[in-house]
Amino acid sequence: MKRTEWAVAPLGAHAMTPGALCRPPRPLTLLSGSIRFVESAFYEPAGHDCYVATAATAGPWSPDAQHGGPPSALAARALERHEPDDRQRLARVTVDILRPIPVGKVSVRTSTVRPGRRIALAEAVMEADGQEVLHARGWRIERPAGAVPVIADGGPPAPVPPEGNGTPPQIFRRGDRGYLASIEWRFMSADFAELAASGRPAEPGRPAEPGRPAEVGPAAELAGQRASTAQVRAAWTRPRIPLLPDEQSSPMSRVLLVADSGSGVGAALASTDFLFINVDLAVTLPRDPVGEWLLLESVTSVGADGTGLAMTKLSDQVGASGRAWQTLLVAPRS
Repeated sequence: MKRTEWAVAPLGAHAMTPGALCRPPRPLTLLSGSIRFVESAFYEPAGHDCYVATAATAGPWSPDAQHGGPPSALAARALERHEPDDRQRLARVTVDILRPIPVGKVSVRTSTVRPGRRIALAEAVMEADGQEVLHARGWRIERPAGAVPVIADGGPPAPVPPEGNGTPPQIFRRGDRGYLASIEWRFMSADFAELAASGRPAEPGRPAEPGRPAEVGPAAELAGQRASTAQVRAAWTRPRIPLLPDEQSSPMSRVLLVADSGSGVGAALASTDFLFINVDLAVTLPRDPVGEWLLLESVTSVGADGTGLAMTKLSDQVGASGRAWQTLLVAPRS
């Protein structure tokens, strides 16, 4: 059956009271197995520093909780708009996710932690249902007055593959709904990823260090499987909808919208058997990416104590633009 996509008019297109704007959005509904309901944006504005998350923000673990990408991108937007200085650029953002962020109304407040002409540190705090749900801090660094030599992080990436190529991790096979349906994914099937943690050449779907055995500890065997070495996996991504209606996102916001998916792209364990939920996200961009496509080359390592680390190399179609890191809670599903 032919796939049909239904676009929803922005809330602002209709006369609504502020109270109506701040109501939680309606649940995402699939009209049939082959028809996808598409939101018009990840958030709708609902007053000063207040937003309503649409169903497009819903993550893969629960339809009631947002994926970490959209709120991180919204926090970066707030950091850039707080006491802006054209002489500086937002170069690094760290996000701490304090608790699940509900699909509903959120507010963001910002402050300056460390003012400065050459470097400045700003903070954004997101609240929902009267609780702080996310903290973000961003370093703004002065743009140089003169020329600075460019030192590239590797060569140009492989081109965006045709749609349908590659095999997505199991977590991406949960049906077309929420955040996963609101991003276009082009998974890489060829062998050109690079190990994000160290820059050593590695191949997607193969051990990062061929011939070197994995370290085996007291809990080296889980569910009857021997511990394995980390594998690099890669996917080109681009959003199908904007962060906010009729607004062009900044490079940092565009990156944070998808960088939180590094732990999913580089998933080391089957999501049917294990939870792997990131508690934070750190992104550093030596340069702003250009264009709509962003490549995630991700690798995840997991320790026997249930802590994981997802490391992602970020590239546009020109070359590498930055790196991302996520700390993971890893646990068997009961």
